[in-house]
Amino acid sequence: MDFPKLLRMLRLDAGLSLEGLAGQVHYSRGHVHNVESGARPATADFAAAADRALCSEGLLEHQWRRDQDRARDAHLASAMTAALRRSRDLAQMPGLDVDDLAADAADLAVEYLSAPPGPMLQQAHQVRQEVTGRLRQRHHRPGERAELYVAAGRLSGVLAYAALDLGDARAAMEHCRAALRCAEFAGDTELLVWVRGTQSLIARFEQDFVAASGFVDEGLQHAGRVPGTGLARLLCGRAQCLANLGDSAGSNAALDAAWAARDEAVGQDAVGGLFTFSAAKQQYYAGSALIWLPGRADNERAAEQAGAAIGLWQEQGPAERSLDDEHLAHVYLATARAQLGDVEGAAAAVEPVLSLPAEMQISWIVKRMGRLAGVLSGPRFAGSRSAVETVEAIRAAG
Repeated sequence: MDFPKLLRMLRLDAGLSLEGLAGQVHYSRGHVHNVESGARPATADFAAAADRALCSEGLLEHQWRRDQDRARDAHLASAMTAALRRSRDLAQMPGLDVDDLAADAADLAVEYLSAPPGPMLQQAHQVRQEVTGRLRQRHHRPGERAELYVAAGRLSGVLAYAALDLGDARAAMEHCRAALRCAEFAGDTELLVWVRGTQSLIARFEQDFVAASGFVDEGLQHAGRVPGTGLARLLCGRAQCLANLGDSAGSNAALDAAWAARDEAVGQDAVGGLFTFSAAKQQYYAGSALIWLPGRADNERAAEQAGAAIGLWQEQGPAERSLDDEHLAHVYLATARAQLGDVEGAAAAVEPVLSLPAEMQISWIVKRMGRLAGVLSGPRFAGSRSAVETVEAIRAAG
């Protein structure tokens, strides 16, 4: 039942006419009629007034909020479907014409670091629609083909991240296929390496670490020829795969190799935001890898690296500070501390994440908070009031 139907039912149950309810909520009879018929959306103020007038004890306000959530989810689902359809089109295109929207794609990649994934998915889709619309109408200048390929590829990359953060790994992989196709057409090896790293990330999300390792290997075939941080990112992805497969020595070696690659890198990444691998992100990857290993030394390094990542991000501006990753770093720090037996430290580390609004609770946070709750619910912490309270707070936040 939606808000208009519930409003009508409660009004009739109370024996009130439209005019009678209108007098109590201080809206016109026509306004109340239009809300009941669905011709006019109710506002929060109207819902609160009707709730008081009909003594529904919060029922009407609750239903109004549910309707708002459903409408938002339906709008987002529509955008996701349309974006996915366009990625399939791009993946099948034999070639693209060009436009000069590269700056918009680069700006979205930076903006993504501090914005919820839902709005970012919609914005990236809208910009990419403009790119593909102009190319189909041949509104471009000669010689800009590669630039448009790169812009379309980066926008597809933003869409891949947004889809994954919203929990749809299959859609994320399709957006990556479109991005890879664009990178190949443009001859942009840096973008190609980034896409392979992102495909590995998606496979790791799905816990397919064999496939994830394969994507890393494919990226490494080209990473030595590109400037910037692509090689370091791939090596950190390999470390995550090895840690999840139980290889402590291999994971730590890959992390060490990633720091060496960063030190030896020549040149800068072409754009920032999602398309660069900052030092904070590299420390975050180390923490997120090593928490999957049982050894004390691994968890001590995980805690140190996650904590260092948080410290770096808190000193940076919006163009470099990745809020989602910063929140996850708190979860990884808490997990490492819990596995080291430090319940109070784990509770303190995860506390900033517990109050995040729903739109910031990306799929990675939900998954990793669930694992932290599992660790704290183990027999090791039986009888720990702090562990019980933290698990309760995690479940309430989810």
